[in-house]
Amino acid sequence: METEKKGLFHRLASGLSKTRKSIASGFDSLFSLYSEIDSDFYDELEETLIMDDIGVKATSQIMDDLKKKVSAQKITDPSECRKLLIESIRTQMQVGETAYEFENRTSVVLIIGVNGVGKTTSVGKLAGKLKDSGKTVILAAADTYRAAAGEQLAEWARRADVPMIGGQEGADPAAIVYDAVASAKAHHADVLICDTAGRLHNKKNLMQELHKISTVIEREYPEAYRETLVVLDGTTGQNALEQARQFKETVPDITGIILTKLDGTAKGGIAVAIQSEMGIPVKYIGVGESIDDLQKFDPDAFVRALFLTEEEGESC
Repeated sequence: METEKKGLFHRLASGLSKTRKSIASGFDSLFSLYSEIDSDFYDELEETLIMDDIGVKATSQIMDDLKKKVSAQKITDPSECRKLLIESIRTQMQVGETAYEFENRTSVVLIIGVNGVGKTTSVGKLAGKLKDSGKTVILAAADTYRAAAGEQLAEWARRADVPMIGGQEGADPAAIVYDAVASAKAHHADVLICDTAGRLHNKKNLMQELHKISTVIEREYPEAYRETLVVLDGTTGQNALEQARQFKETVPDITGIILTKLDGTAKGGIAVAIQSEMGIPVKYIGVGESIDDLQKFDPDAFVRALFLTEEEGESC
């Protein structure tokens, strides 16, 4: 088990290496530049956090928490702030004890997001993770607009070794979900995961379609636990946060975020901003191409991977 944890942390640390390099360079220069903790030090630290995509609201909360701890512990050396800073950021990112309740219940997981963020790939990877943990999973290919979306999901279903319910391109997505619900009930599946068409908040027809899908699930499968996950592309930084805001305005019952492509960006700090500003937990992060590279979000491991060397992180 310990070896497995180290393996996961290695994947996480490797995937977040670009973000860690960006953040570490900023903090290292900051802590070496100042010999005392004063208003200039705090201003510079605040600016550094915001520039690292941690966000204005999260940064404000982190700074308030840090200043209280520095004052209470009578700390005067800036270098001693590093550990306190890590603790303050970690407190912003707790997922909550019931975050993965859907794994323990008969459930329907609705995956939404715009095109190009890794939505269908995330569906396949999540299916694989659940299957590996002993769950019976069925996929619903309800993205019938994008060319080859069904084929892409079918390939992931094959890799994950789970069945998929789909239809022809242009078919009614709600009808596919209806069939998938019937199959999930007939086979006593643990989890039904529904891939949906990429949509923006201002695409009225797509939002109506999402409402129609939700109505089918509520009517046909009222006993199922509902989970709605928004997939966001971590490489887009603050744009991902704006997308999260737009989706929350239209789909108020969002329960979590899947943040993808963190291995290809220095903007991994956006995970802190999304959690703090939206009040919606980041539940999964993607740090690579394989099924194993979609990980449950562990705030402690995430912060260690961002601020410590891999050797330091593994020893914590």
